[in-house]
Amino acid sequence: MCGLAGFFSSLGPERTRNTVATMLEVQRHRGPDHAGIWSGTVCGMDIGVGLARLKILDLSDAANQPMVSEDGRYILVYNGEIYNYVELRSELAACDAIFRTEGDTEVVLQALIHWGSGAFARFNGMWSLALLDRIAGEVLLSRDRFGIKPLYTYTDDRGLYISSEIKAILEVTERRFQVTPQVANAFLNQNLLCASRATFFSGIEEFPASCWAVMPVGELGKKHLSPQRYWAIPTAPLASRSECELIDLVRTTFIDSVRLRLRSDVPIGVLLSGGTDSSAIAAALQYLNPNRNDIKLISAVGVNGSDEQPFIDAMAKHLNRDVEKVSLDYSASTAFDLVSEVSWFNDEPPGSFSTVAHYLLMKRAKELGVTVLLSGQGADEILCGYKKYLGFYVQELLGSGNWIAAANVSRQFLKRGTILSQVHYRDAKRYLPQWLRIPEIDVRGSALLNLNERVNVGLNGSGIIGRQISDVERLSVPALVHYEDRMSMAAAREIRLPFLDYRLVSLLVPLPVEYKLRDGWTKWIFRRAIETMLPKEIAWRKDKQHFIVPQNEWFHGELRDSISKLLSDQWLTEDLGLIDRKKFHARYIAYLGNRKHSGHLSFKDLFAPIALELWARRFQQHLTH
Repeated sequence: MCGLAGFFSSLGPERTRNTVATMLEVQRHRGPDHAGIWSGTVCGMDIGVGLARLKILDLSDAANQPMVSEDGRYILVYNGEIYNYVELRSELAACDAIFRTEGDTEVVLQALIHWGSGAFARFNGMWSLALLDRIAGEVLLSRDRFGIKPLYTYTDDRGLYISSEIKAILEVTERRFQVTPQVANAFLNQNLLCASRATFFSGIEEFPASCWAVMPVGELGKKHLSPQRYWAIPTAPLASRSECELIDLVRTTFIDSVRLRLRSDVPIGVLLSGGTDSSAIAAALQYLNPNRNDIKLISAVGVNGSDEQPFIDAMAKHLNRDVEKVSLDYSASTAFDLVSEVSWFNDEPPGSFSTVAHYLLMKRAKELGVTVLLSGQGADEILCGYKKYLGFYVQELLGSGNWIAAANVSRQFLKRGTILSQVHYRDAKRYLPQWLRIPEIDVRGSALLNLNERVNVGLNGSGIIGRQISDVERLSVPALVHYEDRMSMAAAREIRLPFLDYRLVSLLVPLPVEYKLRDGWTKWIFRRAIETMLPKEIAWRKDKQHFIVPQNEWFHGELRDSISKLLSDQWLTEDLGLIDRKKFHARYIAYLGNRKHSGHLSFKDLFAPIALELWARRFQQHLTH
């Protein structure tokens, strides 16, 4: 909902305040409604903290930030939403807390004053925050359980910088950054983004999700932060419950997650794709309040329609609601310009054209006057919805000697025609050991060629539940919430994710795999939980096509001239030693030798190097060898 910034230095009050003002201006797209700064000197340290605010709850100026406690001791800057703020407010009022506003920010402030770091376990929401205690001379930082809201830190000889977006730090440090080799390597080699605390800019780090840290003001910028976890995904399922009880619990927990995320003082929408997950959110909305017609259903469709439209229409008819269909029509001729534009807001290269589509969708949501949007992101990770989980499940069964069970599971999915018919080598190769992969042209430049380590994206001996936790913590969810936050905030829109309610994650992830992959179905228990709320053809869909961008077709056809022109230019990434342009050209020729939907090379194998180059050009003034 906002963009926060902070600078802790010894450069003097005026320079410190001006630095924060610049950082907020760079992030003004995140919070166009108000910008505020608190600055002062604490324990000999010059401190400035500020926030660019997007008003969601309590639209009055009294809820602006930074928010200062009644006695002036505490100063809070906070980006996010605590959905259960109503319930927490009642608890705090019983502890004699006094409230002057109606939103969640003051609840966060009072919770931290009364409960300290214990407040984080009580929060149900998304957040990044900094709390200055002027009396104790300490600063507290924290980030939500799943890293939905961003927080970056950087330290140099001037002090400590914190920010919601990297570009705000880049703008004020007056220096150039090397590209972090391991991050660029993971992106080019494995299409991985946000897989560690490191960013593309060496020295700028993400503050870890599910963590908090407190440090004396005098040590800021001089010692490393030491984040501590306040929450972890449980690995043990709930105490013995019947199957029917579990199904009911999944349903009620999910519906309550949606209920909390409908709290808003500005217009709300639901991103309806036609799949089971987003349709379930819309159905929960209908269940909670069938007469609430102020919430828009918004669906992205192709200019010539899409495979999802029949399902979108079926859901609209089922709910007796109108759907705002947004045509995300942009030509191949503008595609690379949009990738460059998106790179700026994203702070890192986008993973595919889907990020561009999401950016355009958020801009359209702004035109429609919808400020808050509910999305189904996270469902596949906590319910084994991706194709890869079937492969991991079979692998786990074979590894434990359960050959018959492995054969039965495979047979069920073959008979059902749900996943196995959609599996292709080019998509699955990232999960295969190197000796099973078809040799490919290595396009990495001299600075990366000696980096042979790969992020382990396989089962890695941890079992399915361990692999789900890896996806939530490192391999999937961090990248998804990164681009959803950046693309939505580029248009000052807020995304809320009901499937990443910690109660739902804690319930579903530890469940035995048989509750998620059963009878040839993915997400089995969730389908059972919500089947009475949805049309059968949606509750029990065999396939799900995400919004279709004709990426393969473009790389084979309409984008060929643009790629040829790009290849004729000097590449910044080649100068930086990240990409060998000639080898990339050879890879593209090999790709063109395959039919559009066959071969071992994916469009991602072409897109990643191009996206990295376009990103580097956009941030050229901040990069160095």
